[in-house]
Amino acid sequence: MKAALHNLGCKTNSYETEAMEQALKAAGFEIVAFAGEVPADVYIVNTCSVTNIADRKSRQMLHKARTLNPAAVIVAVGCFVQTSKKSDLEREGFDICLGSNDKGKLIESIQDFLKDGIRRITVSDLKKKTDYETLPVNETPKHTRAFIKIEDGCDQFCTFCIIPYARGRVRSRKIPDVLEEVRRLTAGGIKEIVLTGINMSAYGTDLDSGGGIADLLLALQEVSELTRVRISSLEPGLVSSEFLEKIKPVTKLCPHFHLSLQSGSDGVLKRMNRRYTCDEYLSKCDMLRKYYDRPSITTDIITGFPEETDEEFAQTLKFVEKVGFFDIHVFAFSPRSGTPAANMPRQVEGKVKRLRSALLIQKAAEFKRKGLETFVGTTDEVLIEELWKGALPAEYMPGGCDAFYVGHTRRYIKVLVSINKEGLEGSMVSVKLEEIVSVAGEDYVIGRLL
Repeated sequence: MKAALHNLGCKTNSYETEAMEQALKAAGFEIVAFAGEVPADVYIVNTCSVTNIADRKSRQMLHKARTLNPAAVIVAVGCFVQTSKKSDLEREGFDICLGSNDKGKLIESIQDFLKDGIRRITVSDLKKKTDYETLPVNETPKHTRAFIKIEDGCDQFCTFCIIPYARGRVRSRKIPDVLEEVRRLTAGGIKEIVLTGINMSAYGTDLDSGGGIADLLLALQEVSELTRVRISSLEPGLVSSEFLEKIKPVTKLCPHFHLSLQSGSDGVLKRMNRRYTCDEYLSKCDMLRKYYDRPSITTDIITGFPEETDEEFAQTLKFVEKVGFFDIHVFAFSPRSGTPAANMPRQVEGKVKRLRSALLIQKAAEFKRKGLETFVGTTDEVLIEELWKGALPAEYMPGGCDAFYVGHTRRYIKVLVSINKEGLEGSMVSVKLEEIVSVAGEDYVIGRLL
């Protein structure tokens, strides 16, 4: 039988979709493109529910699957299922619905439906303490970098976020299980691992055996075939002198830290229930810069949160200047039903949110360009990922080269390297960072091979 998968949402979802695809292959399914020429017998959509728009997109993709092959088995999995009422899911008419912690039941659920044709909704109660659901990835189509999910769930309850309800309480993967997967992937050629989860800073807090993210990093340092480790994101509360002192021996950890901010105004942070002040956040950035040489610090910021005044937005603009981020991911506030923020008074007008987002995006681009400029003229190691598909003027093509490879430094600077040789994916090369070029609105650094 033929199966097709479509992923919506975060990196954690992407990892889970990859794991489900491998489980389908192991069960004898042939994987085909979701909207390809060959129709699938089973369509699986790993859904997202972070915003009302994400909910709508999830429904749209599931109904699109039905139009692609009306006779196919339609499977909805993930956050949209977890946050929906059972009556609403029954009305939608999907054949199989699996909640956020029920994706490991995919194969069994499909086989049962093929036998008896009975529609099923399987949603675990994530308000209760639940075990981590292991969905291992045995291989990855990329030959250089792989994401590994180590944690699920969140106990933060920020006022704008539905994730604690969609993903449940914190659940951590045991360190030996993580190491086993890392060894398997690095044996297959993977050089860099990106640790991902819903609330990475809470990793290990639920494990009776103990062991937090610092202990995991120390264990990964001992995996000989692993070259680099990245952490997808951190909450400011985890960063402390004690934590940084403990992970100091982890030389494989990339000095690239995505430290979630959300707003540069203390008033907005309080309404968001973020549990830190701007001054406290800044102190965490100062700690990172004390322990690491010019770390790349990136963040997320929401503009137009309910009641955000012009003065509070001005405070955010001033604060991001003070921190000096390498990059900022900017989001205009989108109310998610079921969260306190959706019902807060004085919601900000859409045009105001869009204007503030545009201003902050412009600032972010300026920060990134300035940050890149500080590295021009330095040498660094680049992990070559793939042949770059873009085009540059002839002056950037020395020695008759007609192509560039693209890769990243440890600080996640995207570098184009002109190498007149094939098959270098997965290689670590030393380059001199020479010039910044902008292609289709994205900045790259030209690197000369040393």
